[in-house]
Amino acid sequence: MATVTGPDFIALQVRDVDAAATFYERHLGLRRAPASPPGAVVFTTAPVPFAVRTPLPGVDLDAVAPRPGAGVALWLHADDAQQLHDHLADAGVPILTPPADGPFGRTFTFADPDGYAVTIHDRA
Repeated sequence: MATVTGPDFIALQVRDVDAAATFYERHLGLRRAPASPPGAVVFTTAPVPFAVRTPLPGVDLDAVAPRPGAGVALWLHADDAQQLHDHLADAGVPILTPPADGPFGRTFTFADPDGYAVTIHDRA
């Protein structure tokens, strides 16, 4: 039997790829990979590549409730979660869960432009 070794690629389906890519570049400091497939922007995240892409056929992001990705936990690592929180809050990005300390270090959750809940943590 084949063995699955873990997540190897994560992509969010978004309404506007350019706007979403700009958000993740400007506010999270992600950098675009040298090449991306049509309709997507891949970032040079490690150990798992992260991307934003056009929705697959039949996906209506406006019809999902309460928001896109509900039921999926997307966590990204940052070197300083509090500093990133303060930057996002100052920029008017909706903060869904305020910063708190726990087993994954300082964590908080924000909503990206498409409404995805993204949790940031700073323990490596």
